[in-house]
Amino acid sequence: MIASQKILDITSIRNDFPILNEVVNGKQLVYFDNAATTQKPQVVLDAISGYYGHYNANIHRGIHHLAEKATGAFEQSRRSIQAFLNAASSEEVIFTYGTTDSINLVAQTYGRKFLGEGDEIIITTMEHHSNIVPWQMLCEEKGCILKVIPINDAGEIIFEEYEKLLSERTKIVSVVHVSNALGTINPVKKIIEKAHEFGARVLIDGAQACSHIDIDVQALDCDFYSLSLHKIYGPTGMGVLYGKKDLLNAMPPYRGGGEMIKEVTFAKTTYNELPYKFEAGTPNIADVIAARFALDYVASLGKENIASYENELLEYATAALSEIPGLKVIGQAKEKVSVISFVMEGIHHQDIGVLLDQQGIAVRTGHHCTQPLMQRFGITGTSRASFAVYNTTEEIDKLVAGLLKVKKMLS
Repeated sequence: MIASQKILDITSIRNDFPILNEVVNGKQLVYFDNAATTQKPQVVLDAISGYYGHYNANIHRGIHHLAEKATGAFEQSRRSIQAFLNAASSEEVIFTYGTTDSINLVAQTYGRKFLGEGDEIIITTMEHHSNIVPWQMLCEEKGCILKVIPINDAGEIIFEEYEKLLSERTKIVSVVHVSNALGTINPVKKIIEKAHEFGARVLIDGAQACSHIDIDVQALDCDFYSLSLHKIYGPTGMGVLYGKKDLLNAMPPYRGGGEMIKEVTFAKTTYNELPYKFEAGTPNIADVIAARFALDYVASLGKENIASYENELLEYATAALSEIPGLKVIGQAKEKVSVISFVMEGIHHQDIGVLLDQQGIAVRTGHHCTQPLMQRFGITGTSRASFAVYNTTEEIDKLVAGLLKVKKMLS
């Protein structure tokens, strides 16, 4: 038995997730696509249906009972996320539709206002497309220059090369905390410290980190931090941008409409205070409310307990998969979360995914929205197994058996 299993009752945890009882192609579901999205515990499902069934109303404007109850629950989630990130103020927590939306918000507000021709933006080779394309769009519009930190064969950034890229022209450093394709944990605190020596602002893409690593934005001293709640047992369509208050106040609104205004006339509009300045229109109320229940669920298990258990699953799976002839793990950083990307000699990753699905095993295949990273390794894509707190070693054994069956069929 894995040591952390003595602390966490995995059988009980699995019972909290109704979808794990699903049968796929005659087999009980084995869900190893958690880096794409995690499954949702019953408390989150109940929170969503509870809002729609008992106090569905628009927020902030109404004075009737349902509106006040919905508003209270909505803002309680903001305070929960403030605590989760250890932000200094709830005003620094902006609700978005996900990490992609959060990064675009910074690029299209801070970037447009404060960057000009010849200014430089630094990202890494392992970025998700969501942390590449918005900066490319800004570069095309403003004449900025995009620079890329290289990585080594293990999938780790080469820090010395990062230091060489920094200059007085560096205005933004935007890096992923944890690689969705490799599982690499980047040394973001060191990255932030170095960037600040040159006066650059730093955005951290925390989409993959939020479910595995304790996040303290004040200790990191990052300027912006973005995440998606669906990666941490919460609902889809709900994300967060943390930003330092002085920076958010200096940034223009991202979208215009209701909620983000104080007063509107045909002559002039004055904008609302933080955080509402960036939250135009009716928000994703039900999912914001449900997000708090996801964070409470994680807290009830203990983030350290979850991380320890997932790390043991990673070690078990890495050892087991490495025994399969012709299988190569892509990304072997010293610091990783529970993500394994791999290729199998002579077998296309898409074929692996299809044949595993026939056995009820869900993995992700393809380039994982990291095409430049795949090009760095000279491949078109990988198969990726990513683990969450409800996964087991028995399921990993099924994955190994499934891959051996795939090899026998296609080699």
